[in-house]
Amino acid sequence: MSEVKSIYLKDYKKPEFAIKDVSLVFDLYEEEAIVTNVMNIVKVDESVSDIELDSVDLELLELWLNDLQLKNTRYAYAEEKLKIFNVPNEFTLKIKNKIFPSTNTELEGLYKSGTIFCTQNEPEGFRRITPYLDRPDVMSIFTTTVIAEKSKYPILLSNGNKVQCHDNSNQRHGVTWLDPHPKPSYLFALVAGDLGCVNDEFITAGGEHVELNIYCDLGNESKCFHAMKSLKEAMVWDEEKYGREYDLEIYNIVAVDSFNMGAMENKGLNVFNSTYVLADKDTATDANFMGIQSVIAHEYFHNWTGNRITCRDWFQLTLKEGLTVFRDQCFSADLNSREVQRIEDVKSLRERQFVEDASPTAHPIQPDSYMSINNFYTATVYEKGAEIIRMIHTLLGAQNYRKATDLYFETFDGQAVRTDDFLWAMSTASGVDLSAFELWYHQSGTPTLKVKENYENGEYKLTLSQVVPHAVDDTKQKTYFFPLKMALLDENAKEVVEETLIVSQEEEVFTFKGLNSKPVLSINRDFSAPVIIEQEKNDYAFLMKHDKNSFIKYESAQSFAVLTLESMMKGEEIKQEFTEAYGYILDLDIDLSYKALLLELPSVSTLMQRQKVVDFEPIYEAKEKLQKHLATEYKDKLLEIYNKFHMPSNDDIESENIGKRAIKNRCLKLLSALESDEITQKVKKQYEESLTMTDRIVALDILENTHAGLAEAELTDFYKKYKKDTLVMNKYFSILSASEREGTLQRVKALQNDAAYDKKVPNLVRSLIGVFARNYKHFHAKDGSGYSFIADKIIEIDKINPQIASGLAGAFKIYKHLNSVNKRMMKAELERVVSTHSLSKNSFEIISKILKNNN
Repeated sequence: MSEVKSIYLKDYKKPEFAIKDVSLVFDLYEEEAIVTNVMNIVKVDESVSDIELDSVDLELLELWLNDLQLKNTRYAYAEEKLKIFNVPNEFTLKIKNKIFPSTNTELEGLYKSGTIFCTQNEPEGFRRITPYLDRPDVMSIFTTTVIAEKSKYPILLSNGNKVQCHDNSNQRHGVTWLDPHPKPSYLFALVAGDLGCVNDEFITAGGEHVELNIYCDLGNESKCFHAMKSLKEAMVWDEEKYGREYDLEIYNIVAVDSFNMGAMENKGLNVFNSTYVLADKDTATDANFMGIQSVIAHEYFHNWTGNRITCRDWFQLTLKEGLTVFRDQCFSADLNSREVQRIEDVKSLRERQFVEDASPTAHPIQPDSYMSINNFYTATVYEKGAEIIRMIHTLLGAQNYRKATDLYFETFDGQAVRTDDFLWAMSTASGVDLSAFELWYHQSGTPTLKVKENYENGEYKLTLSQVVPHAVDDTKQKTYFFPLKMALLDENAKEVVEETLIVSQEEEVFTFKGLNSKPVLSINRDFSAPVIIEQEKNDYAFLMKHDKNSFIKYESAQSFAVLTLESMMKGEEIKQEFTEAYGYILDLDIDLSYKALLLELPSVSTLMQRQKVVDFEPIYEAKEKLQKHLATEYKDKLLEIYNKFHMPSNDDIESENIGKRAIKNRCLKLLSALESDEITQKVKKQYEESLTMTDRIVALDILENTHAGLAEAELTDFYKKYKKDTLVMNKYFSILSASEREGTLQRVKALQNDAAYDKKVPNLVRSLIGVFARNYKHFHAKDGSGYSFIADKIIEIDKINPQIASGLAGAFKIYKHLNSVNKRMMKAELERVVSTHSLSKNSFEIISKILKNNN
């Protein structure tokens, strides 16, 4: 694997050919598919004599240039390239090739999910279907005909609008689709199967009627209604907020079980991981319903930010993903609780992206090189990318931001563009100079902002110092430019100053005069910039009680809990001031979902990220001790809240009832630290009586971690009821692989032989193996058994599905921060994996970077 080559942004060259249009015919059979590909091609650079098409794992049957069938002396087929010699300036190329979808376990290109033919072509899957200029800056008009056995595959779908149906001989039939909008090959899609369907209609603001269909496995139709509702909400929102209407006669979504990603925005035919489509009140949690709403919207929003305007090259991936994540976050905030959504967004960023930024695989949102582009569908490109768009929104203001997006759509519709083009539109429409801001696109790591305060004679000075980490290659990086929302509060919590500062220097002082008393600083309100704040002093107790900014109230509660836990890890007593402040939050009459977040103690990941040398045992010990202390101190109040909001027969998924479940389950989890029979019986009763999956999953998780005997009986009951439902079994496997009790690794190993588990289904691998890799207690076991197990799984799964294997390899990113004992054992396993014969470039890239940049 030492010969794996990196691809560099600096080496980008414009395409030498343009494909004006392409006509595809798919003859689908059980063991194979015959693809006929007719392309009308024009030379862009007339000095070039040969055309090179991308081609992977294809059996070439026929090759025609205009009306001439080519002999093998006119072309060369090697190293994943089909080169055709001496082509004219304008020509038609006809290629006939054979592929084998039923044996395609990598789930890229055309493959089978169960009995369903489906595709995944982003980023480079189309070259596994037919030879093509498989790059995002080659955009063409696609006409697609799909032919298959009618009884087995009555539903035949592709991009665009349906233009013709064919009844062929021998019980076969076909459907032809035309997508009038030019698109790159990564947005091509095909689905064939015997599918159930939920149908609806949407009328655009311009009066156009759009047919809406959500397809799924037969029998799952009743689980599609929430997704349909979410789709229509997203269509309305995009019209109102961005002025974007849908542009085809039909919008199709298909849910499949075997899918590497969450979903794919193929033009007019979205293919979804079934996790993000299928839900009903018996089988889906509140979080599942919220996730479906978000992902359905995300893929729909891509119609303009990704499809109509796409990326020039894959280094520009955040152009579509960062922007679209920001859009779906705003959509979810508008439809639900804005304060809860913002906190959840930041939690996700810190849990995933901050860890990535501190690891050997840190990269800018616009990387400058890669070995496998599949490895850059990351939290950095997506979530940090969204935070950078959010900062632009703050710098421009809502009105100018809308003017700027209008300009972006008007100027670049139908084109493949760069992040620079987006920034041009933002700056041109608003008049705001963003040249200093552009560093956010090109530097990696999370900056720290050190805060010093001084108050004398009515004058308050705020000194801010940026500490920018070096890049992975130890290159010094420059100071950032960003907006920083802040306020100064007086002793009565009145805001005497509220401003958005522009931070742009390594160190700068902001002065505020005319204050009557020393103020309390409320800094980085709404998490206005993705930075780490370090303060010499803190007023966390005051802010978590009195700050009107919902994010700062949450941030102060988390920060105060972190300080308390860290002092406990040093052997100090529990801070009484924190205990009192926690009790104050318990008594607040506020939104219940928000209150549940305020009462949440910091995660193991949060505490881990603050340690120079990570040691998990003291973290777990401190958390368990604090949980038990708070449960003992406030047992009566916690029980009061639980009893008030525990409504086992209420399965409504409106926000008020989601909030009731959130707060009472937060209380129940805390009470479970008491390990008393009284609480255990409440947990057991909740599992047995509650109608919602949310309540039952919480109960099972508590029992699994606190009472193995009772857990076994209830988990057996759960398994018997849902063993045929793959999505619910994902939850079952996740509970068991996340368990903190002894013997978890042995149980995970045994579950690999369970009839409900299939290592070829990515969701099941993620729920059993992937969740275990994030189980800090057992993955980082002092005997190295967790490392050895995951290393074995990477080697095994890499042969089946390299994308999923490289995802598992991400668990080792913490390597350079570990204590010497764990680091030594992890290194041995990493070296074993990286030396494996025929390891994919996906896994090789991740692991080699971890080993290379470990200081």
